[in-house]
Amino acid sequence: MPRVIGVDIPPNKRLEVALTYIYGVGRTTASKICKELNLDPGMRARDLNEDQLTVVANHIQKNFSVEGQLRRQVTASINRLRDIGSYRGLRHRRGLPVRGQRTRTNARTRKGPRKTVAGKKSVKGMK
Repeated sequence: MPRVIGVDIPPNKRLEVALTYIYGVGRTTASKICKELNLDPGMRARDLNEDQLTVVANHIQKNFSVEGQLRRQVTASINRLRDIGSYRGLRHRRGLPVRGQRTRTNARTRKGPRKTVAGKKSVKGMK
């Protein structure tokens, strides 16, 4: 398995797709990397030799913030929003959708599984 910036990229996938396994590299960025380094985006990741892997790793580290550095940036941004008490920060703190989605229904990804609350007992049931 080829290893780039501490990430094992799948050997049987096209280089353009295999690079997307690195956090912070999407399809567009992977295409740019292949074009700038004159690598065939259709070649398999296993066909890269050691020199090419080194060139790819150095290019990515020099020109993009990826993996641990990017994760720290995202976490720092969210913590800043929480600390200044912005609306978005409060939504992050409460684990609710941040970007204006409705929460009366849906929003299960952020809120987690449903927690059923018992309904009010009727007067008829009391007798």
